[in-house]
Amino acid sequence: MINTKIINQKENDMNIPNFLSLLRIILVPVFVIFLIQDSYIKALIVFTIAGLTDALDGTLARLLNEQTKLGAFLDPLADKLLLSTGFISLSIFGLIPGWLTVIVISRDFIILLGIVILSMMSITYEIHPIFVSKITTALQIGTVFLTLFLKSFNYSIVSHDLIIILSWLTASFTIISGLWYIFKGINFVNRTA
Repeated sequence: MINTKIINQKENDMNIPNFLSLLRIILVPVFVIFLIQDSYIKALIVFTIAGLTDALDGTLARLLNEQTKLGAFLDPLADKLLLSTGFISLSIFGLIPGWLTVIVISRDFIILLGIVILSMMSITYEIHPIFVSKITTALQIGTVFLTLFLKSFNYSIVSHDLIIILSWLTASFTIISGLWYIFKGINFVNRTA
C-alpha cells in the first residue's frame, strides 16, 4: 500500500521534463505576438527554443526515469498547440498555403475524434507513433521553421518554390499518417465487435 502511494505521488510531481512541456505551451502566445508584430527573427528564435524543449523533455524524462501521466498529457498537447498555431498563423499571413494548414489540422482533429470515440465505446487502445508519423512531425516542424527562416532573412527569390515543394511533401506524409491512424482505429473497433 505504501509503494502505491509513493508512485502515485511521484506521478503528480512537477518535474523538469513536465516544466519544459509547460514552457513550450507558454511560448505559443509569445510566438504569435512576434508574428503579429512582423518580428520574424524573434518568432524564429521562440519557435526554435520551443522545438529544443520538445527534444529535451522526452530525452530527460527517459534518462531521469521521470515519465509521468502529466507528462504523457502535456507533451503532445504542447506539440499540437505549437504546430497548429504555427500553421494557422503562417497561413493567415500568406506564408504557407492554406490548404496545407487544413490538412494538418484535419489530421489532428480526426485523430482526436478517434480517441474520443474509442474512449466513449470503452475500447482499450494503445497507439505508438510509427516511423511515417515521426517523419510527418519532422516535416511539419521543418515547414514552419524553414518558412520563418526564409521570411526572417528575406530569401524571397527561391523561397516560394521551396515552400511549395516542402508543403506537398508535408501534406503527403500528413495524409499517409492520418490514414494509418484511421485504419488502426477501425481495427480497434473491429476487434471488440
